[in-house]
Amino acid sequence: MADMVGPRLYSCCNCRNQIALHDDIISKSFQGRNGMAFLFSHAMNIMVGPKEDRQLMTGLHTVADVYCCDCREKSKIVKENW
Repeated sequence: MADMVGPRLYSCCNCRNQIALHDDIISKSFQGRNGMAFLFSHAMNIMVGPKEDRQLMTGLHTVADVYCCDCREKSKIVKENW
């Protein structure tokens, strides 16, 4: 597992595996099936599911669900160290 050093991180809700840095956010203006969705330029410690076209509030986008590579938890990422 790769660890990132930085004060503003996003991590898995289930196991706290580090997923991304706040500075890697490109956009917060997406709305997914289960709430707010972010677009990151980089992420780590994840597995990417199959790509599919989904109708979001902002239009039709090709997206993929992400899973924590440690616990396999789907798309539950939280902020920490804020």
